Amino acid sequence: MGRAKKSRVVSYNKWGYIFLIPFVAVYLVFQLIPLASTIYNSLFENYRSGLTQVGPNFVGFANFAKLFSSGDIWTYLKNTMIMWIMGFVPQILVSLLLGAWFSDPGLRLKGQRFFKTVIYLPNLIMASAFAMLFFTLFADSGPINSILIGAGMLKGPFKFMSNVWSVRSLVAFMNFLMWFGNTTILLMAGMMGIDSALFEAASVDGATSTQVFFRVTLPLLRPILLYVMITSLIGGLQMFDVPQILTNGTGDPARSSMTLIMYLNKHLYSKNYGMGGALSVFLFVVTGILSLIVFRINAQSQK
Repeated sequence: MGRAKKSRVVSYNKWGYIFLIPFVAVYLVFQLIPLASTIYNSLFENYRSGLTQVGPNFVGFANFAKLFSSGDIWTYLKNTMIMWIMGFVPQILVSLLLGAWFSDPGLRLKGQRFFKTVIYLPNLIMASAFAMLFFTLFADSGPINSILIGAGMLKGPFKFMSNVWSVRSLVAFMNFLMWFGNTTILLMAGMMGIDSALFEAASVDGATSTQVFFRVTLPLLRPILLYVMITSLIGGLQMFDVPQILTNGTGDPARSSMTLIMYLNKHLYSKNYGMGGALSVFLFVVTGILSLIVFRINAQSQK
């Protein structure tokens, strides 16, 4: 009897592994093999000089030494992190506020479905379309300058695209607009999954709405917040399309909006696969380290 039951369990497990085959195959083809290929290419000198193809010649870690010796990579990493933080902080704050409003049955907000749809819509718009729109709006002769001059706030057009912090702010604002709706939906789902008995017990004990939010809601939202932060961090390190289009690929002014992926794109565009592979490996390591730091901070805060 026991042997028959055990064989039935093994049979069910077999189907589980069979259903995993498509995922494993896709992961191997589109994730693991490209990752191994990138690490392999980073160890070779392989670029095009005019019409002449140089390499591939094995050079070991020479590409990494060249990458770090210039110092540009640290500047571009700093640019990427600054613009990500500028966009993520208001994104998480606004999303928490909207999630608390929409998930609070006591407020009885009207038209919730309409507003939820509206705040999610920017997530469906292509980043390139957003960048082109803002490039037109904030041009020297664009509508924003015309409004400010007409209102008497400026005597002449403000060169948004020539100012370091205005360009960074525009990139951060666009990323905020595109992603705060998605973050709101995730946080709201987490809030709605919290047992309502906890809120009722807190209100019976005389807790205010602010105390309930910080003492009950936020601690129980920690797994969702961790997920949002990790995915946002990975997306921020891969920031490319918005600054690329907004600055026409130059990262100006003074390369203050040049991101790591824009720098990688320049190497790939010039067919320098060795340096491109080295930069990709560096980005992979940085992403892993920052993710581990976030996990460690979260683990320490739970103790």
